[in-house]
Amino acid sequence: MARPRKFDEQQVLDTARERFWSGGYAATRMDDIAEATGLGKGSLYGAFGGKQELFHRVFDDYCGAVVDGVSKQLCGGDADAYARLSAHVHAVAAATAADTARRGCLLAKGTAELAEHDETVAQRAHTTIEALRALLEDDIAACQRNGDIDADADPGRLAALVLAVLRGIEALGKAGASEETLTGIAATALAVLPRPPGADRG
Repeated sequence: MARPRKFDEQQVLDTARERFWSGGYAATRMDDIAEATGLGKGSLYGAFGGKQELFHRVFDDYCGAVVDGVSKQLCGGDADAYARLSAHVHAVAAATAADTARRGCLLAKGTAELAEHDETVAQRAHTTIEALRALLEDDIAACQRNGDIDADADPGRLAALVLAVLRGIEALGKAGASEETLTGIAATALAVLPRPPGADRG
């Protein structure tokens, strides 16, 4: 009979995520994770497989958390849809500006480093981006039903545009753009959305 594990699996995954996030995949060794968690390499391999399998688990959990977080920010009734959209766009800019270590987003970081050669990472990244775009599209459609965005506009295309702006904000923040620049981009992105005559521009 196998002996029960005597460690907190989620705590190990959280520690591994921080290592991968800070140092990148290639520069992070299983020895580093073993040292940070206090576990032997044998225990890590036995519980999670090799480094690639461990990263896949971390990356999948992170992507799921990102989608869940955005869903909580954007889902709701039509009447508040534009306020939710505005709050989300500004929140991304504020969080990016607050990231003084310039670690950026693990989704972007892992995708940039690994997607070319790792189909699992590439597919998970694609699924995550599409889920984020769909959440934005649903909220924009709600804005249209409430008269806050022009009903004749294509909500899918607007969602893709907003998502591209948000990912761009994160990339610029990692490159050292100022808080003023990032918040200005957020405000401009909202300002260029097609609004019906008489709609509140606040």
